[in-house]
Amino acid sequence: MKRILVIEDNPRLLEDIQDILTLRDFHVITAQNGTVGVNLAKEKHPDLILCDVMMPELDGFGVLKALRLNSLTAAMPVVFLTAKADHYDIREGMNLGADDYLTKPFTVADLMRTIQTRIEKYEIVKKESAAKLDSLRLNIAKFLPHELLTPLHGILGMSELLLHNYELMTTDESIDSIRAIYNSGQRLHRLMRNFILFSELEVIAASSQTWRDVPVCLDIKDIIGLVAHTCAESANRVQDLELDLEDAIVKIASKHFTKVIEEIVENAFKFSKAGNPVRLIGKVDGQFFRLNIIDCGRGMTNEQIANIGACMQFDREYHEQQGSGLGLIIAKRIVELYGGEFSVEYTHSKQTSVCIKLPTHNF
Repeated sequence: MKRILVIEDNPRLLEDIQDILTLRDFHVITAQNGTVGVNLAKEKHPDLILCDVMMPELDGFGVLKALRLNSLTAAMPVVFLTAKADHYDIREGMNLGADDYLTKPFTVADLMRTIQTRIEKYEIVKKESAAKLDSLRLNIAKFLPHELLTPLHGILGMSELLLHNYELMTTDESIDSIRAIYNSGQRLHRLMRNFILFSELEVIAASSQTWRDVPVCLDIKDIIGLVAHTCAESANRVQDLELDLEDAIVKIASKHFTKVIEEIVENAFKFSKAGNPVRLIGKVDGQFFRLNIIDCGRGMTNEQIANIGACMQFDREYHEQQGSGLGLIIAKRIVELYGGEFSVEYTHSKQTSVCIKLPTHNF
């Protein structure tokens, strides 16, 4: 039995809606004000919420904001009930994430058609989310043990070597062992940080949220240059790095933009050979900043591009580079949650081009 929460401050209308839905085998939960409605949504987990817009204290917009800010209620479909067919009110509700509107007075047929449509859509979203979760579990089960054990083996092996043979080792040999332990620890630390970040991004993405109220990034050109040079130095390929960048003000937090660039550029160096250029071309394109990261490596097939996802390392049996495969999906999720676009193209000249587009900000 589907549960519907009705938030309406008009007792008569609230009772009428309850009777209509109860007769059609819905479990109906009622609230006569917005505050009670929000609390009931968190407690009862309804399949759909019908909410009046014009209410004292906490109106429908306030209810919707509260629901979208809570991970337990963020994805719940909300249909506004309003006596006003004002275009501004409708647009305001849609911008906040309302799923539909019913203008009072509405017919029983309109009410039932709207409820059925929104519940069916919600069920499809839940099934898709469940399928993605199953895929994530499978990929984590397949790749995570290896990714955890590899650096752990390095840490344990080198520390055991030091423990039992430090008196026989030269200073340089000891330093090399310590450096190997440190590098393995850094790899393990980054792996865990990426998995935590990925989990957070998936929760936000599953709730159909985006980061709307975000700070702007003022020093795009400097960030790209610094991160790209750091990645090039780590790969011992500074001579392969080519930059062609315009400056822009972009709607994204600096730490998230840095993460996006770091993952894509590191991936470009990892899967291309020394001596082949890695190009970063950044230009303002209308209301967007467009950045292309281009490398000449082994490339990706169209099927592999379409299936970019968590923990998928394509042709790993032939290409044993280190990494959990989370980099591209983390970059993609971040860009999309900031209202941007992420795409990958592979040409016959064996060039892989990762393109990100992010909204620019005009003061």
